[in-house]
Amino acid sequence: MAGTMRAVQYDRYGGGAQGLKHVEVPIPSPKKGEVLIRMEATSINQVDWKFQKGVARPVMPRKFPFVSGFDLAGEVVEVGAGVTEFKAGDKVIAFNFPKGGGLAEYAVASASLTVARPPEVSAAQGACLPMAAVTALRSLQAAGVTLDDPAAGGARKNVLVTAASGGVGHFAVQLARLGGHRVTATSGARNLGLVRDKLGADEALDYGTPEGAALRSPSGRKYDAVVHCAPAAGVPWSVFRRALADAGGKVVDITPGFVAGVTAILQMATFSKKRLVPLIVTPTKEDMELVVGLVKQGRLAAVIDSSYPLSRAEEGWARSMSGHATGKVVVEMGGSE
Repeated sequence: MAGTMRAVQYDRYGGGAQGLKHVEVPIPSPKKGEVLIRMEATSINQVDWKFQKGVARPVMPRKFPFVSGFDLAGEVVEVGAGVTEFKAGDKVIAFNFPKGGGLAEYAVASASLTVARPPEVSAAQGACLPMAAVTALRSLQAAGVTLDDPAAGGARKNVLVTAASGGVGHFAVQLARLGGHRVTATSGARNLGLVRDKLGADEALDYGTPEGAALRSPSGRKYDAVVHCAPAAGVPWSVFRRALADAGGKVVDITPGFVAGVTAILQMATFSKKRLVPLIVTPTKEDMELVVGLVKQGRLAAVIDSSYPLSRAEEGWARSMSGHATGKVVVEMGGSE
């Protein structure tokens, strides 16, 4: 498909939202096993601007200039050689890591990480799912928390989700409740109502209070599993250790740093019952189909903090960087100016 398209890119490390540039670039062509998507929406994840900051240099980005955006939602307009499961006109959701490309009018993605988007799932909702919802799903699984109904023989657990109003956290609360587990969630004071009333947490803790900082459940429960979505350095292991059930439990850290890695290795070496599990997620097609199906059924929903047109993508970037977004920040290609 010949022609040019609008895209938003950065050409060096650093710079934040002001480092983003609006450009006209050639529309990419799908290679073997790929699809070309006319973009309708993408979401901005923390990794987008963390990579821009240089946290993964020199691995990410692999080269400059770089068009970020790893969650893709749109319509297939062309397929590469060997692709038989999609055709032009299909509405899809895709995960395109590490290549990105979502902050543009067109993007290519591997057909192996592309799934159909049913009419019940909007492009904006769909664009929130691949990275954040799948990370929430995998985090719960890594902590031993299933989506199986306890009535059908599954074990009901006490689950803690930190930063529960954020991109990953708000999905983790909903998924844990779908499995019938008891959920305690931490958030800022302004989001306590959302976490309880909309997401379904049994208990909500304001992390700005002494009880919240100590992760103390209002009912006195100890936790079997923790999905830790807050910044890695924010809660020391000693706090988690006191909060975990005496019989043991797992803290799954979705933003692991060096200290988390060393802690996990020491715990494995000493056969500790209380464990920190650093998590790096690579979504699969099956994971994506599962969360899309839950949204289609009305059992899972993305909370969208704010939405911006492509022409104002830098505002969404800044909103995500602020750390104050509730749920997900979305860029819609056809969004109103």
